[in-house]
Amino acid sequence: MVLKGQYLERPALIPVGREVMEGVAHRGQVRPPLLVLSPTPEEGGGMDHVIGAELAFAAATAGHATLRFNYRGVGGSQGERGTGAALIDEAEAALTVVLENAQAPTAAVAAMHGSARVALGLRARHSGVAGLCLVSPRGVTPGELTGLGRELLVVVGELDTTLPRAELARAVDAAGGTLEVVEGAGAHLHHALPIVGRQVRAWLKRLSGN
Repeated sequence: MVLKGQYLERPALIPVGREVMEGVAHRGQVRPPLLVLSPTPEEGGGMDHVIGAELAFAAATAGHATLRFNYRGVGGSQGERGTGAALIDEAEAALTVVLENAQAPTAAVAAMHGSARVALGLRARHSGVAGLCLVSPRGVTPGELTGLGRELLVVVGELDTTLPRAELARAVDAAGGTLEVVEGAGAHLHHALPIVGRQVRAWLKRLSGN
């Protein structure tokens, strides 16, 4: 039994082709639900990544349904590890599950590191993406953020120099989105996880129209 105020994710199975990926989900009534994309398998990412866990916790405690999962070939997920379009297929399968679980028409997507490119591909392919949050994005150029609108949130550490900061700020501003720079933090944001959680919670509140 889950008592009031407790946070308990439940196992979730995500079919993709003939295989099944593992995930964990949390129920919630506030829309949009949140799909969390961990760093890519190439980066050694998985659904237990500390940033992903923090984002899921922040969203769930604000009343949003959440889903985070392991790509194929990671953890208990079946199949071989993929790249490129294969990862977008897997993210789309997870998006379908989170929409069905929440009985919602759209979901927010938060992606970490190299999964930023997966999130961009998913948005281009599926109309069910209500907004994108890119945390310490990798493998994208600032110009690719054009047209994403006010539904875009980009979170980077002050000490993370992977993307050119001035160019990134201009691109996010031109898109109408929000850039959050976490003071004193590097790419992994370890000491600033609660700050990132609050930023994502505020972003979800904007997406919900509240």
